[in-house]
Amino acid sequence: MCGRFTQSCSSEETAELFDLDEVPGDLPPRFNVAPTQLAAVVRNEDVRRLRMLRWGLIPGWARDLGIGSRLINARAETVGTVPAFRAAWKARRRCLVPADGFYEWTGRRGSVRQPWLIAMADGNPFAMAGLWERWTVREDAVLKGSLAEYVPGDIIETFTILTTSSNAAVAPVHDRMPVILPRERFAPWLAGEDVALAPYASESMTVQPVSTYVNKAANDDPRCIEPVALS
Repeated sequence: MCGRFTQSCSSEETAELFDLDEVPGDLPPRFNVAPTQLAAVVRNEDVRRLRMLRWGLIPGWARDLGIGSRLINARAETVGTVPAFRAAWKARRRCLVPADGFYEWTGRRGSVRQPWLIAMADGNPFAMAGLWERWTVREDAVLKGSLAEYVPGDIIETFTILTTSSNAAVAPVHDRMPVILPRERFAPWLAGEDVALAPYASESMTVQPVSTYVNKAANDDPRCIEPVALS
């Protein structure tokens, strides 16, 4: 699965990797993107564009937003048949999620757990395959926090990250990993074509134990917890 990831590449790096016509505005580095937060995704519109969507797909038929926190990942093997993802899959509402690392944890819940940062061996950013969806705020919806500004009839756009079985590098940490697409598959994926959703080559990836600390320059924003490699 993928429960946290990093988006710390610059606007210029993002524009170059995804062949964006426009360099996106300020993209502050984020080292701990969490479910229900806004994150950058790339999708086809009139041209390929970067948008900020809420992580955790909310199906159009959902009665409230709570379901999104449970739909942060979609299994590639069944994504076309699971009711929550079926409409987005059939409509080919696909996206690419920029990242330069994702986290998994080992150890039993309730005990001290070890975080692991999984990234590319060359340190370059990469793209995770995703689906996006639109949800219309209902008359009876109860919205809290950052969502309180929405009113009935407003549209909230959300996304999920596809997962597949882990490669040899990730398997000792977790049995699932995000579907990572090589650059030559970006266009076919976004266009809705059939694309292999297989584990990424293990020899191209690194898995290292990390600790974390809060970036004081980011005003202790929990979205800016930075990974520190352990020697």
